[in-house]
Amino acid sequence: MKPTTETLVKKAASFLLILVLVGCAIFLSLPSNYYVRKALLHRMPKIDQYTIFENRLVKADDPHPWEFAQDVETKVIAPQFEEDFEKYKTVGFIVIQHNKVILEQYWDNYSPLSLSNSFSMSKSLVSLLVGCAITDGKIKSVNQPVSDFLPEWTSFDGKVLTIKDLLTMSAGVDWEESHSTLFSKTTEAYYGRDLWGLTQTEKLIEKPGVRFNYQSGVSQMLAFILQKATGKNISTYASEKIWTPIQAEEDAMWSLDKKNGMEKGYCCFNTNARDFARLGQLILNKGSWDGVQVVDSNYIREATTPATWLKFTRQLLPGETSPRPDVPCTFYGYQFWIVNYQGLKIPYTRGILGQYIFVIPQLDAVIVRLGKDRDKEYNVEQEYTKDLEIWLKAGLEVINR
Repeated sequence: MKPTTETLVKKAASFLLILVLVGCAIFLSLPSNYYVRKALLHRMPKIDQYTIFENRLVKADDPHPWEFAQDVETKVIAPQFEEDFEKYKTVGFIVIQHNKVILEQYWDNYSPLSLSNSFSMSKSLVSLLVGCAITDGKIKSVNQPVSDFLPEWTSFDGKVLTIKDLLTMSAGVDWEESHSTLFSKTTEAYYGRDLWGLTQTEKLIEKPGVRFNYQSGVSQMLAFILQKATGKNISTYASEKIWTPIQAEEDAMWSLDKKNGMEKGYCCFNTNARDFARLGQLILNKGSWDGVQVVDSNYIREATTPATWLKFTRQLLPGETSPRPDVPCTFYGYQFWIVNYQGLKIPYTRGILGQYIFVIPQLDAVIVRLGKDRDKEYNVEQEYTKDLEIWLKAGLEVINR
């Protein structure tokens, strides 16, 4: 009896499915696709994923607790913010004013000791370490060529690539910044095992120092420069130059790649809300802590001043089709963001899932928000997601009570 057409089609489909499954298995078994397996297993990054990576301690060798306002235990966020705090899965919120904790609140079983990933807030810490390395004479200045440390990157169209170009996200390299795309370099950096090998694939594709283009690979290049300049891993250097001097209460953990034991400098510094707040207080103090100049004050000023000489192409609003003309970059310095909000100029750091450290010099205050989600809608003029306004409003309400 001859097989029917339907039977032949089913057999062909089954055979094709087997071929696809075998092909996928072979693809995923290749060492170069290690990160794809891990990405498929864990999917989008999460704030408590330090446990799936190897980590290096950033030691806190001189811990000293925060001072607390007398009524801190009775203060909570105002009721009008509760729905949004829950909607975006907030886990920690701290407000510091006049060097004292005036509000501290946690959700979802988080506590003052709970570790949370900084994600891209880590970039700002790397920037501070660059400032320390300049003071130490390990780096001459922000204008030093990158090729002095990483000979692989020299110049493009006659323009030398400098450390300043990396700090201001104007390196002009080909790095796709996306955590949601499986095959992006950012996904491979996060879940992969060889950061050095990955950065070797970066290429200069336009003149550096001209256009702002946010790229995590650029921050990772800064981490490699720090390692080469200081002769130390950046966890040890961070402990010596910042974490111990600012009297962090707990050791932090910096997640590493698997092959080289290199810190994921562009992300993945893990600590608690109280100690994140110390980084904000350090910026508020213009680099000083308890009378000791930890980071040069001039570097802090430059790092938190927008790089307005850079061009920026604004995102299109819904319904817009024609590209907007380039405008000056008014919201980014040396791996620090800057926002103008309600008449306040606020330097801040941020991470992809809504991690923030806000520094408000006019009010002598710091606000820290940690959580698992953020808004999808952008303020395209200042390049922030709209949830930023929630955390600032809630913190300012506490400050102004």
